[in-house]
Amino acid sequence: MFSLKGKNAVVTGAAAGIGRGIAVSLAKQGANVAVCDLPGVPADAARDEIASYGVLALTVEMDVSDEKMVNRGMDAVLSVFGGVDILCCNAGINSCESAEAISIESWDRHFDVNVRGALLPLRRAVPSMKEKKFGRIIFTSSQAALVGRPNQPAYCATKGALVSMARGLALDFAEFGITVNCVAPTFALTDISRKRMEDPAYREFVLGMIPMRRLAEVEDIGNTVVFLASEEAHMTTGAVITVDGGWTVR
Repeated sequence: MFSLKGKNAVVTGAAAGIGRGIAVSLAKQGANVAVCDLPGVPADAARDEIASYGVLALTVEMDVSDEKMVNRGMDAVLSVFGGVDILCCNAGINSCESAEAISIESWDRHFDVNVRGALLPLRRAVPSMKEKKFGRIIFTSSQAALVGRPNQPAYCATKGALVSMARGLALDFAEFGITVNCVAPTFALTDISRKRMEDPAYREFVLGMIPMRRLAEVEDIGNTVVFLASEEAHMTTGAVITVDGGWTVR
């Protein structure tokens, strides 16, 4: 079960962190993976790890908010892979700014990256999915789409927008065998979160909200994506699957 052998995947924001965890999890199940990230962001280590599983791996420079760059990058993927079966829109930003303090430029940037940055790649990927009558589109949303986070109105708004967009697209693409779903992680162990967890008070607050009393591993999120990307998930669409250790059931 859950074999992705022969499938072609694109993962944005995949050079490190959750995106890399997703990309590696897909590769472990046999998928070829395009590692997409910002120009100048080192992605060779992620590519090499993916290739170690005997699949095709490539790196693509892509600012997901830039339409021309996305189109060039997706065209490069299509020229190598011949099509896209799995699209994981993972790239995102988050800054802790209150509604009174956040600039309009920062607000707009959150929507450009987190929401527009999901729309642009899928517009390029969907035609090949429709042709194959198979496709898996997976957005990395957040528990912040389901429960509030203080002083993060832009982040909460954009992650909630992904949930709504996934539900609408699920209806649009169902007849073509394309599913659209969201994963909604809690705090995951990444280089950024490890630094934040050095503050004992902040660490205790976070762990105190998670009944399982631990942060997610990137593999936890990647494994959930593997299910959603698989043939076995053909009846799961428009769904939001939390990977949060129970935070959102409180």
